[in-house]
Amino acid sequence: MKRYYFLLTVLLAAVQLSAQNNDTVKVIDQPRQVIITETPTGVQMKVLGDKQDDTYTYTVQHSTNDTVHTSQGSDWELNFPYNLSFTKNKDHHWSIIMNGFYMGGGIHHSWEMINNSFEIGLLNIAAINYSSHHGQDISLGVGIHHKSFSLKRPNMLMFDENTNVVSTTFYPDIADIKERTSNLNLWALQFPLLFRQRIYKTFAIRLGGIMNWNYKALVNNHYIIGNTEYSITQNGLKQNKITFDFIAGLTLGHTGIYFRYSPNEVFKKGYGPEIKNTWTMGGIIAF
Repeated sequence: MKRYYFLLTVLLAAVQLSAQNNDTVKVIDQPRQVIITETPTGVQMKVLGDKQDDTYTYTVQHSTNDTVHTSQGSDWELNFPYNLSFTKNKDHHWSIIMNGFYMGGGIHHSWEMINNSFEIGLLNIAAINYSSHHGQDISLGVGIHHKSFSLKRPNMLMFDENTNVVSTTFYPDIADIKERTSNLNLWALQFPLLFRQRIYKTFAIRLGGIMNWNYKALVNNHYIIGNTEYSITQNGLKQNKITFDFIAGLTLGHTGIYFRYSPNEVFKKGYGPEIKNTWTMGGIIAF
């Protein structure tokens, strides 16, 4: 991301002719506003805001004998996936961002047969982000989401390809059966609309809603009988294609924690167990 910064260089002349000149250099990264005022007695320079703190203020007064220089420079640095800004050094600006890699686990499930759940994804593969100089951001993007539910033993999921119904049954009652796992795996494209408010420096809160387009679901059962390993995968499940989630998080810098609530049912009515009202919690990077 190309980043602009101001280099404010103030050269202070010596009052006495015999004294040696001294230079004072003040560097302020991405100031929000620079005000230079000429008066009969000299020049006053006031800087409002910097990259880390919009409330930052720096003021310096110089006499008519001093020489004041201000300059603006620019450099290029690779900040992707954090943001790619359309405009620079403005109070309000738009940018393209890529952020929000997360992993989490379930902390509450409405269906008692679920043992645990796991999710991983990227909140924003790409998003339009609007920022104000008061520390607010609002973004709308598209990302990818994967979630997996595992059942308590000895339960297993079965998919009837004739009726398209997912039901539960038990693993075969065989003495030497072992390593029994039954998982429901879901994939979705997600479209998050998020609001972020900076509280103090790099500490911020974020909350919003997510629309999910659920494009894939499958059941996987794995077990071993004797020396033979079995892995059965079935797809074509009748899941709800559009669902909605709510998310909230706390971040410090580019890392944080999040909570996600999924109120909608996974399956269409009558085509599977009632899995809804699930809560997950996890960690997130570049949120």
